Amino acid sequence: MTQAARRGEIVAGALELERLGLNHGSAGNLSLRVGEAVLVTPSGVPARELRPEMIAVMPLADENGAFEGPFPPSSEWRFHLDVYRARSDVNAVVHMHSTYATTLATLRRPIPAVHYMIAAFGGPTVPCVGYASYGTPELSELVVGGLKDRDGALLANHGAIVVGADMRRALWRAVELEALAQVYYLGAMAGAPVVLPDDEIWRTVERFRSYGPRASSE
Repeated sequence: MTQAARRGEIVAGALELERLGLNHGSAGNLSLRVGEAVLVTPSGVPARELRPEMIAVMPLADENGAFEGPFPPSSEWRFHLDVYRARSDVNAVVHMHSTYATTLATLRRPIPAVHYMIAAFGGPTVPCVGYASYGTPELSELVVGGLKDRDGALLANHGAIVVGADMRRALWRAVELEALAQVYYLGAMAGAPVVLPDDEIWRTVERFRSYGPRASSE
């Protein structure tokens, strides 16, 4: 797929997140790995105004925020690049400020296995990492740690992040994470949700290796 097509994927992804209510305005950000570079949504541009030519291109090896494009990349560019460096299996990153996931993040509460779909994130919990100011190396370090063995995490008093082998799988996880957060929140309001045992989730993780949206070429 050409870089132009990848840029289009990011724009479509940003619009889809807004349509689903998972982001609003210029909140959140998306990126794609393209060879030795990363395409990152620009800072401060609402999804409805985003155009493919506005996407910033950042060299993956650079540590100082170098970019090409008419607008600077999202202020969260650092954790996008650091996640790609730490996870060779990840080619798409989506950061969102969705309502239920962010609510749990303000409570600094990880999501337990109240539903088997948690297996989509690689284990029996979706962790909640600690707080650090946005765009900082400290936040990036927390994010990379939270995604070490998971494909999604909550960011304390901030929002959530999900990853995928491609944008389709990352967006799928964004939807599933918000759904899990909503179920857990409502269940906790009603009583004490029953948490599935770890061994059941690990079995489901194995079954989920071929589950979810497939690449468009498959």
